[in-house]
Amino acid sequence: MEFSPLISDEKAPWPRNAWYVAATSAEIGDRPLGRQICGERMVFFRAGDGQVSALEDFCPHRGAPLSLGFVREGNLVCGYHGLEMGCNGRTAGMPGQRVGGFPPIRTFPVIERYGFIWVWPGDADEAYVDRLHHLPWAEDDGWAYGGGVYHIRCDYRLMIDNLMDLTHETYVHASSIGQREIDEAPVQTRVVGDEVVTSRFMPNVIAPPFWQLALRGAGLDDKGLVDRWQICRFSLPSHVMIEVGVALAGHGGYEADNALKASSIVVDFITPETETSHWYFWGMARQFSVDDAALTDTLCEQQGAVFREDMEMLELQQANLSRYPDRRLLKLNIDAGGVRSRMMIDRAIAEESLTLDAAAT
Repeated sequence: MEFSPLISDEKAPWPRNAWYVAATSAEIGDRPLGRQICGERMVFFRAGDGQVSALEDFCPHRGAPLSLGFVREGNLVCGYHGLEMGCNGRTAGMPGQRVGGFPPIRTFPVIERYGFIWVWPGDADEAYVDRLHHLPWAEDDGWAYGGGVYHIRCDYRLMIDNLMDLTHETYVHASSIGQREIDEAPVQTRVVGDEVVTSRFMPNVIAPPFWQLALRGAGLDDKGLVDRWQICRFSLPSHVMIEVGVALAGHGGYEADNALKASSIVVDFITPETETSHWYFWGMARQFSVDDAALTDTLCEQQGAVFREDMEMLELQQANLSRYPDRRLLKLNIDAGGVRSRMMIDRAIAEESLTLDAAAT
């Protein structure tokens, strides 16, 4: 079977009415942050009360990027001629000039939660808080989290494909999380509610190096056989949560008691920038040795190295797809998770288009 490579078309290849991770909370301090999200150039800054606001990154005076300016007394000051913009997108002043009549620039709904800044690039009237992706582990002291962010020069859907089919671990990540049993274990893909779920279970295997490290961190034997699992969950607009772990063999695997396993959730927020680039917010939330900050740092460093291997492969894959846009790509049963995820994305885009067409008439 064949399918077309991911190339641009007339419609933007992402849903707009959705909450996307725009930044980590730590990225927005005293200075404004410019970032392109779903094709929209935005600037994020903290007002005097510490709340994060998002405006289009365009000064109404001469069109300079507002992200090159600075924050003063809660307003965003353009770094070109000093025009001040408020959180509501309206001009707040300018030395020696009358600017009160300037039309406002666009603002974007923003939520700061779970250590991330979330932005809604679509219709602001649809930006309901209850549509935000809920992360129960982020509000639970029984979990620890560490992560980072990469800018990756490829279509965001290629990253989703990558995460929904972990067969590549055997080859791309051979020295860390890969092992031949991944190839040999059967894969099940199904749609459960609003998620695409791909799962793989590997009983009685030797833990690969990364999971040997995790077992030691959990105070468990890292030399014996383990039961390993991977459960990938895609949800709109472009989030993949992967339940991963190993348990001492013969104690229930995924269902084993926490004292007998090292389990975690690989957190993947994939935010489109352009049709051939995206922001990748990655991390790991774990339920073992949660007070061990050194272990958090070590696992984060190891995980970051794994994802850099993904980045190299995906960017070269994108370069090939861009170089040969008419080539047809083959698909196998292992691609089902990515295919179903992209089908869900396509439906969301189509539904938005129908809504816009209905509103226009």
